Amino acid sequence: MTSAPLPVPGTRIRRGPAVAWSIAFIVAAFVLAGIASYLLALAVTGSPEAVVRWLPQAGAGPLMVQGFAALLVAIPLTWLIGVRIARLDWADLRYERGARAAKGFGGGLGIGALAAGAALLLAVLLGNAEWVADRGGIGAYGTRVLGTLAVLAPAALAEEVLFRGVPLVLLAAAFGRVPALVALSALFGLAHLYNPNVTALGVVNIMAAGVFLGLAFYAPGGIWTAFGAHLGWNGTLAALDAPVSGLPFQIPMIDYEPGGPQWLTGGAFGPEGGLTATVAIALASALTARRLEGRRA
Repeated sequence: MTSAPLPVPGTRIRRGPAVAWSIAFIVAAFVLAGIASYLLALAVTGSPEAVVRWLPQAGAGPLMVQGFAALLVAIPLTWLIGVRIARLDWADLRYERGARAAKGFGGGLGIGALAAGAALLLAVLLGNAEWVADRGGIGAYGTRVLGTLAVLAPAALAEEVLFRGVPLVLLAAAFGRVPALVALSALFGLAHLYNPNVTALGVVNIMAAGVFLGLAFYAPGGIWTAFGAHLGWNGTLAALDAPVSGLPFQIPMIDYEPGGPQWLTGGAFGPEGGLTATVAIALASALTARRLEGRRA
C-alpha cells in the first residue's frame, strides 16, 4: 500500500494527515521505546524480575538506558514517517549540519545554562534555598559532572526528536506554529506527570519549557539548538546538585538545599517546580524569540 506524499513546509499540509501521522509517530515511539528499554535493561540486569525492580528507579543507569532506547526508535521513525511518508527532507525537519549545527548547539547550551542558573540564583536570593559544602574535591566534582552530562544527553536529545521533530513540523505546517507549539508543549508537560515529587506548577513550567525549546528549534541551528538548550538547562541544574524534574543527582563538593517556600523554590522536584523557574523560562523564551525576529515563518 502506498500513500500520497504530504506537501513540504511552506505549503499547507492537510490537517487530518498531519494530526494522524503526528499521533502515529508519538505513539509508536513511546511503545517501541518501552520495548527497547525493557530489552536493554534485560541485557544489563539479566532477568525479567530484576528489570521490573531496576528500570523504574531514578538512577543514572535506568535514565541512560531509557534515553538510548528512545533514540534507537525515534531516529528510524523520523526517517520512516518524516522522510519516506511525509516526503520531508532533513532540512525541512531542521536537522542542520556543519558549522550551523555546532554554533546552534553551543548557543542553545549557553542560554539553557544561563536560564537554569538564574532559576537557582533566584531561589537563593528570594527563598531559603542554599548550597552547603559536601565531601569531595574539584577533581571528583568535574568527573561526576561530565559523567552526569553523558547520562542526561541521550534523554535530552530523544525528547527533542520526539516532541520538536516530525510532529512539530507537520502540525506547524497544518495549523501554524503557535497552535502546534502549544499543543506539543502541553503534551511534553503531561509526559512528566509521574516524575518523582511532581507539582502542578512543575508540570506547567515544563509545558512552558516546551515552548522555549520549540522556539529554540526554529532558531538558527534547528534541532541542535533545541538539544543544546535542553541539555544546558538539565546539565546546569544537575551540576549544581539540584533535582532535574524530580530526579536527584548526587554531586561531590556541594549540596543544594531547596528550602522554601515550595511554590517559589520548587522543593524536592527541583527549581522546575517553583516560580523562579517560571521567571527564568519566560526570560529565556523572550531572548530566544528575539533571535527569530525577521526570520521567515
